[in-house]
Amino acid sequence: MRYRILLAYDGTAYAGWQIQPNRSTVQERVEHALGQLTGETVKVHGSGRTDQGVHAWGQAAHFDLSRPWEENVLLKGLNGILPLDLRVRKVAATTADFHARRSARWKEYRYFICNHPILPPHRRLYCLHVPRPLDLIAMQSAAALLVGPHDFAAFSANPARPVETTVRNLMRLDVRRRGSDFVIIARADGFLYKMVRSLVGHLIRVGQGEIPPEATQEILESGCRTARVPTAPPHGLFLWHVSY
Repeated sequence: MRYRILLAYDGTAYAGWQIQPNRSTVQERVEHALGQLTGETVKVHGSGRTDQGVHAWGQAAHFDLSRPWEENVLLKGLNGILPLDLRVRKVAATTADFHARRSARWKEYRYFICNHPILPPHRRLYCLHVPRPLDLIAMQSAAALLVGPHDFAAFSANPARPVETTVRNLMRLDVRRRGSDFVIIARADGFLYKMVRSLVGHLIRVGQGEIPPEATQEILESGCRTARVPTAPPHGLFLWHVSY
């Protein structure tokens, strides 16, 4: 039996999604909880990796069990074992050909920014504090130049593993403001290593007036990652939704 789950987590205490030797990861915690609950050795497949310190509201994953389980029993059982910074939001039986990564149509990330002189302490782990004023119109102008299918090599980092192509279809890149809060919404058919944080780092520089919006096109077409594109810190980033 194959099951699909929806996960939310605070990534502060984890070295990312993927299992790593001698480090606490989200995948390791979920697999351990499944083992305790079912008595089986279970491999959990996520929709994608999140880096150390990155959060999730809508991480999707799947796993196989040797016998059927009631969905509600799995949901309650897992949340009774998992730490409070990691929750299973939904459990559903699915077809044998469903794959959390390969079946995904698109993913959406959201990056949260507090653009105020003072950062509320309770938000320090979940948004980036940018005390200098940000120009919303300039950021939106730069974002519009990045939407569509492009080679995003200039907005990614070296993943230390082979990558077939650096072309991605960025379907949406919105910059919204409500009061002193900014959110950057990025949706694509897939993301390169640290791509969203690189896009955010660039848009913040544009918003602070360090780079004109029109320079975005030149950076994109260069196909080369340079110091002109900083990587925003991980703690403002959430994997928000995966569409199937």
